[in-house]
Amino acid sequence: RVQRKIPPRNHTKPTIPMAALPLLRWGASSLHAHFSPTPPRRLFSALRQPPAAGRYEPGSRVMLKGMDYPELEKWVQSQGFRPGQAMMLWKCLYGNNVWAHCHDELAGLNKDLRKMISDHADLKALTIKDIITASDGTRKILFSLEDASVIETVVIPSARGRTTVCVSSQVGCAMNCQFCFTGRMGLRKHLSTAEIVEQAVFARKLFSDEFGTITNVVFMGMGEPLHNVDNVIKASSIMVDEQGLQFSPRKVTVSTSGLVPEIKRFLNESNCDLAVSLNATTDEVRDWIMPINRRYNLSTLLGTLREELRLRPKSIVLFEYVMLAGVNDSVDDAKRLTELVRGIACKINLISFNPHSGSQFKPTPDEKIIEFRNMLIQSGLTVMVRLSRGDDQMAACGQLGAAGDYQLPLLRVPEKFQVAL
Repeated sequence: RVQRKIPPRNHTKPTIPMAALPLLRWGASSLHAHFSPTPPRRLFSALRQPPAAGRYEPGSRVMLKGMDYPELEKWVQSQGFRPGQAMMLWKCLYGNNVWAHCHDELAGLNKDLRKMISDHADLKALTIKDIITASDGTRKILFSLEDASVIETVVIPSARGRTTVCVSSQVGCAMNCQFCFTGRMGLRKHLSTAEIVEQAVFARKLFSDEFGTITNVVFMGMGEPLHNVDNVIKASSIMVDEQGLQFSPRKVTVSTSGLVPEIKRFLNESNCDLAVSLNATTDEVRDWIMPINRRYNLSTLLGTLREELRLRPKSIVLFEYVMLAGVNDSVDDAKRLTELVRGIACKINLISFNPHSGSQFKPTPDEKIIEFRNMLIQSGLTVMVRLSRGDDQMAACGQLGAAGDYQLPLLRVPEKFQVAL
């Protein structure tokens, strides 16, 4: 029973207890509910909890694909719903072949939960601008971001039943690798977790019927993934979640140009695979074609990998090696490469250089790539040659992006390589 106080004769305005303010803000029906006979423990518990479903606090909207599952579950509970409903929402986003991009696709969720999501959350971080098909069947998807920036994602089908999506992690890139078209752009912005994850979600939604299951993810699109390490680690963990997209950690590969502190962090926090873009066997050449080497040289980079991989005995690193005619494809380069990676559990991926406008390099002839490969194999290394895919539509390795009006400068070519170029 609530007793009404009579104001004193001087008509001083009575104060309102702070605990009652949320109730007054919720409205008359809430007041009736909370001041009806209720055990004291439940009453004070209700005062501390957020509004029940259907009665929402004003606030900023959240991006659902920017949350991992523990964060999503916590958010759903904070809105007054059960943890089990968070799992149902998670599967609408990533599982059950739904891959929801709009509120109308949240079938199976109860009405109150759908209304709360509609009022307080966004499902879509990217907008398709264009889809380009290369002659070999590779697809390049151009996505627009909220600020009108454009990123590119590549879906690569294979006759062997493996389909790979190559995702971007930044708009542009700060590394200025001399053989990479994206590097000429400079860094425009980091992608959010949601913007990274949704590239894989769109790939499955758009192409699963045509190509079958998208089985592999490579972080080898626009940007240096470990320069955006927080969002990349979080996005990759969402991709491998067993209740969500269900990619195998062994089939999600994050590539880096060699940011040593971030490599250590990635190897300690993620169970996905690591690829390192090596591309040279001397510091002189790597300083030129990959300026990050001036900060973390070959000795530092490879020494870190040896040390860290000892703590992960089941892990191997993939070394990517773009073949540049007259620059890094000699017999001596093959011999040095063998020595550089000795003692590191690894595979070598030889990549033919894909030409682009403004490039000063030429691709190594195919027969010389095979000779280089055979020398490495004879030394006991596991070696693969990556064929160019989508290069007629600027969708191949090193061709993504649009340089625009501003481009990072080309670096001075060492004198002994000027003839080769």
